[in-house]
Amino acid sequence: MTGQPGTSPQDVDIDLLQLFRAVWQRKGRIALATCLMAGVAFVGASMIKPTYRAETSVLIEPRAPNYDAENAKSASSEPVLDDLNIVSQVQLFRSADLIRQVVKDLKLYELPEFDPDLHPSALSDLLVMLHLKKNPMDLAPEDRVIQTFLNKLQVYQVEKSRVIGIEFSSKDPKLAAAIPNEMVKVYLDLQSGAKLDSNQDAAKWLEPEIANLRKKVSEAEKKVADYRRTADLLPTGEGSILASTELNNIATELSRVRAERASAEARAQNARAAMRAGKPTDNLDIVMASPAVQQLKQSEASVQAQISDLSTSLLDGHPRIKALKAQLASLRAQIAQETSKVVSSLEADANVAKMREADLVKQMNATKAQSAEAGDRQVGLNELEREAAAQRQLLETYLARYREATSRMDRNATPADARVISKASEPGSPNFPKVLTITVVAGVATLVLSIIITMFAELFSGRALKPVGPVEPLGGNDPSPRARRMDRDEPEFAPIDPQPKPKAQSVAQARAAFSAHELPTEAVQDTHSPVNESVAATPESVAADSEFSIASVARYLTRNGISKAVAISPSGDDGSTATVMLARAIAKAGRTVILIDMTGSGCPTALMAESKDLPGVTDLVCGDVAFGETIHADQSSDAHIMPKGNADIRQALRGMDRLSMVIEALADVYDLVMIECGPASAENVSHLCRAQEHEIILSAPQPDRQQLSEIMATFEAVGYTDLVLMSETASPPDGEDRDAA
Repeated sequence: MTGQPGTSPQDVDIDLLQLFRAVWQRKGRIALATCLMAGVAFVGASMIKPTYRAETSVLIEPRAPNYDAENAKSASSEPVLDDLNIVSQVQLFRSADLIRQVVKDLKLYELPEFDPDLHPSALSDLLVMLHLKKNPMDLAPEDRVIQTFLNKLQVYQVEKSRVIGIEFSSKDPKLAAAIPNEMVKVYLDLQSGAKLDSNQDAAKWLEPEIANLRKKVSEAEKKVADYRRTADLLPTGEGSILASTELNNIATELSRVRAERASAEARAQNARAAMRAGKPTDNLDIVMASPAVQQLKQSEASVQAQISDLSTSLLDGHPRIKALKAQLASLRAQIAQETSKVVSSLEADANVAKMREADLVKQMNATKAQSAEAGDRQVGLNELEREAAAQRQLLETYLARYREATSRMDRNATPADARVISKASEPGSPNFPKVLTITVVAGVATLVLSIIITMFAELFSGRALKPVGPVEPLGGNDPSPRARRMDRDEPEFAPIDPQPKPKAQSVAQARAAFSAHELPTEAVQDTHSPVNESVAATPESVAADSEFSIASVARYLTRNGISKAVAISPSGDDGSTATVMLARAIAKAGRTVILIDMTGSGCPTALMAESKDLPGVTDLVCGDVAFGETIHADQSSDAHIMPKGNADIRQALRGMDRLSMVIEALADVYDLVMIECGPASAENVSHLCRAQEHEIILSAPQPDRQQLSEIMATFEAVGYTDLVLMSETASPPDGEDRDAA
């Protein structure tokens, strides 16, 4: 934030401490407003007739009577209801038919709560007369009750579930609980009744259809039997005809005979080959299987054993040995004969199998022809059977549905697709108004709003703003202090300007300027005015004028365009009185000037203001008053005074950082802003000026040379070597002291 043109730019920030201090200072008003609003809310809420609310919850799910395991399985496999179905059930709860039934069952049309338009108020009649409201009596009583019922009803789907909540508000707690329960009861009856009507309609439709289908099935089955008999398509009990069965049997027998023939031929060939090659036939399976051959083999083995036993004691020429060898040869001849017989039997078996195979081939060819003819006739039979099967299946389906429909024609056997999971109970406390909640909310809202208004008032008034950083010096001026003194050879007074002097502004104009944050045109003076705008000479001032007189200092400040000056009065109230005279002298010259009383005694306030208790600079710094309330008129001149104020000085010192902002704002409106600090130290003056361009005036009506030297030394130590001495009775100093002055 920067100042006006022609002033030093100054950055400002929000003073949070001042905001909280302002809230704390107005804590009584805030607490009073909070308590008052909370009381009004409590009384208003207590006067409202309470309203009660009750809720019933219903779970939407498919339900069916489970008579056996098959029905239970089919019921559990039904699809889950989707969101669209749940939303449809919500709308069903709000349907006019359902509400009409509830109103009829509970006789709600007899209650004034559900037909308030039956006895309208005077305001309602007036609005109807002025055609600003539709006449509610134009509606039927039933429609008015339903409309009121809907205004009190709230039906909603619980999020991410198949649960529907039914809430109802009423001034009667018993009625608030009875209505949602009755709505659920009517809803379940409607759902169950809809299922019952559906089953009755289905049973009525199925009865003639079943009778007709039975007749059709009988005719179709008769056609199948007649065709089978005429076409000689006798069934074999396995779903096939006789010709097909015989063909299958012949093919099976033919395969077996061929296998036996091939096996006999192979064994006979093997035996013949072994015999022709002279190989032993003992290891052939056909030979080993013959009982005669086995018996001869055993006899051969016995004779062979005897020969082996007798060979140990008898020679080969012994008759016993010869007899046994002859017997052995006879047995081997018999074995060969038997083997030939076995081979011959195998060949005979092979021939028989071959003959059997040929016979079976002939039978199969004949059966194939019969089967082909039967296949052509089977086409017509299959068509008749399909027609009969279709009619039979449809009849069985209709019979099953008919049995199911007739079993559910009882109301208890057709439960609705919903069940109550939470019944509404009579509420113990009203739903509206919540007296305690309304009271607390109103009190807290008032408290917060009061604090916000207080803070905004502080911000807009500027009391909650503080400067940030040092203020830059005026453009074109050297920021370093420079030594100067008033030259006694300078002309004491300039000739009177023939043009009229600018009129001094009034207190009201100054206050309006600060309230509107703008400069009044008639109060702004050029700080670099020429010499002919200096203080006009008067006979009284000429008589008392000297180098360090009040008139000379006034002329110096005016001629050099000084806009801000700080007056130091080491001697106390007499110096402050001289400063007051200086301000009045500048005001008499037609310049606008304001004096800020920063003294401890309040001497300038006592001399210029109407009362010592007027608000002033300490009140402004503490944020207790607005800017314009601290500016007052001088009783004896056109000068203005900003009194000392009534605030605590210690609290004001904590806000002294904002004083530079006050001085800058005043400098935008007045030609000269003078701060009377009384016997202030150089450090305090340096802190007050904050590196800004201020003229330091040393007001000492009865100066002491030693005291003045010490004072100027302390100011030189803090960087101020350019002081203006104002004293009418003292002689001008000479030498070094004079040059320093």
